[in-house]
Amino acid sequence: MSLEVSHDARVVTAQNLYTALGAGDRDALNALLHPDFVGHAAEGLPLGMGGEHVGAEAMQTNLWWRIGEHFRVRAQPSNFEGLDDGRLMVTGNYVGKARRTGNPLNAAFVHILAFAPDGRITALRQLTDTAAWHAALDGPGRLQAIDYSVTGGVATVCLNRPEVHNAINMTVAQETLEVARRIAEDDAVRAVLICGNGPALTVGGDIDFFQTDISEGFGDLIQSMTVPFHQGFDLLSRLDVPIVTAAHGAVAGGGLGYVYAADLVLAAEGTRFITAFAGLGVSGDGGGTWHLPRLIGPRRAAQAYLRNTPISDTEALEWGLINEIVPADELRDRAMALATELANGPTKAYGAMRKLLRESWSNDLQSQFAAETRVIKYTADSADAAEAITAFPQKRKPKFTGR
Repeated sequence: MSLEVSHDARVVTAQNLYTALGAGDRDALNALLHPDFVGHAAEGLPLGMGGEHVGAEAMQTNLWWRIGEHFRVRAQPSNFEGLDDGRLMVTGNYVGKARRTGNPLNAAFVHILAFAPDGRITALRQLTDTAAWHAALDGPGRLQAIDYSVTGGVATVCLNRPEVHNAINMTVAQETLEVARRIAEDDAVRAVLICGNGPALTVGGDIDFFQTDISEGFGDLIQSMTVPFHQGFDLLSRLDVPIVTAAHGAVAGGGLGYVYAADLVLAAEGTRFITAFAGLGVSGDGGGTWHLPRLIGPRRAAQAYLRNTPISDTEALEWGLINEIVPADELRDRAMALATELANGPTKAYGAMRKLLRESWSNDLQSQFAAETRVIKYTADSADAAEAITAFPQKRKPKFTGR
């Protein structure tokens, strides 16, 4: 690695790499890769593609050409960021489909490129959503860490590692994205309930997992987890259906993301919320640095992060982190009742409301007026709006169908 290669030159080299990969141009790739090149593909990729590939020939034969054999896919970079040590971080998505099944593939990636003084690439470390690659080849597999079901229009997403208080490991991170995809693709879903089996919704990152999986550096491991984890939360934020979260026990670290993802949050008596990141010497994930200042205020959020100050159930209610405190033995039933109520509501209107509320953070008042004017026409033209307008003079409750 060297600081002698300019940022612009690194970006051009990276762009040439993606062009050569898209064209399957072996000569161009050989010219771009240094003789001492070493590639690190994400562990868990199908077809034995994961792991270390020493040399340009090994990288091409065991990863890139194997991808081309089984997938029609292109790596589409969206952002190039120079790192202080001279490396280049590229983020984007693999987009395409599996050749055998025809199943679509859309997998986020992070590529870390290192360069020799002559500008050629000496290393590429790949992080990607490996579950998406498996799903494209084989279809969605059986979930291991999350119980997922759809009943009566309610998609229930229940973290299911009770023996470790639903601590988040790579499987949980990847399955969070998987269930978000399933929800987004299922027209039968009209509301979502997020909950957790066992003594807590989730205590955050699984420290035992971090200590036992030493196949890559701690920072790289954390980053490889946050890619699918954050993509899952991003997809949940853009759903056209409302989300309810039932919080109980300790809710900590990145696990707070399941609280931030919700529109409405019920918490059992005695629930405590804690960021916990400072105690581990890391900065945080799960979207907390965006959500928490907006929910409880910047000073309280700073204290929660910098001093690891827990937030009690009553503080969470008073400050706006949750909507209601309920007896612990009633939590799941009350949360399901609320999700069912929403599932029987005007789904298109709910989706429009979620979008308007989300985008209001970046709009000025005039832009928000314009958005409301545009979107209310869309919802007013829905079958649910027609049903409500018909029901009102008849003094009956409308029967919404979500259309």
